[in-house]
Amino acid sequence: MRLELSRALFVLPNAFTFSSILCGFYAILLAGQAEGEGEALYRAALLISFSMVLDTVDGRVARMTKTQSAFGVQIDSLADVISFGVAPAILLHRWVLQHLGAFGVMVAFIYLGCSAARLARFNILATDETSGRPKKVSPYILGLPTPAAAGVVVSLVVAAHNLEREVAESAVVAAVGVLLLSTLMVSSVRFRSFKDLRFNTATFVAISAILISGLWLSLRYHPAFALSWLFAAYVALALTEAVLRRLRPARSAK
Repeated sequence: MRLELSRALFVLPNAFTFSSILCGFYAILLAGQAEGEGEALYRAALLISFSMVLDTVDGRVARMTKTQSAFGVQIDSLADVISFGVAPAILLHRWVLQHLGAFGVMVAFIYLGCSAARLARFNILATDETSGRPKKVSPYILGLPTPAAAGVVVSLVVAAHNLEREVAESAVVAAVGVLLLSTLMVSSVRFRSFKDLRFNTATFVAISAILISGLWLSLRYHPAFALSWLFAAYVALALTEAVLRRLRPARSAK
């Protein structure tokens, strides 16, 4: 019995998705067994990073092979809940939020709940109501993407591990940062998907400045700081554009 090429191609992007789930699952196991700071937390953070790479690849493979489907949308979001919701929440709690007791547990849960709500909203907006198939990719994403939020967490854990810094005294600051990330995930702020990025002078200058400053941080301190800066710049870009959109109607009314 000859295997049909279309069915084989359909399996390909889902293989990347399930690999992302595997990385997220193993990260949960490592983070759950870790006691405070240590090698296990560092390895869990790296596994979440691998999940981010696989999450990027599966969508691109699906578009290249034209195997996008309703099943792909749903399983991709379920994978994101595990790898970028549950895994970072447990990682955050074992890394720093456990020092805040019950409040730390609540903050970690808020992060998880907001990531799940953000993905549920994405599924609704990304799926056609009549056919159930994925809609055309939009240049903007409503709310901070869960991989980006998880990326901020991962970069900070990796940086703290390599610098061997004590994080217990920064638990309150970390909790505020986690709550900010959670709020951005369920907000109405539009974040660029970079699917149709048009290179003009302003875009070139902005991207060059971000990359050069990131390279400086990488060489001066540690590559994890450059990763943190890139994610922070991504968030800052979205917030700046949101403010400018608010100001434009006010200026035109004058």
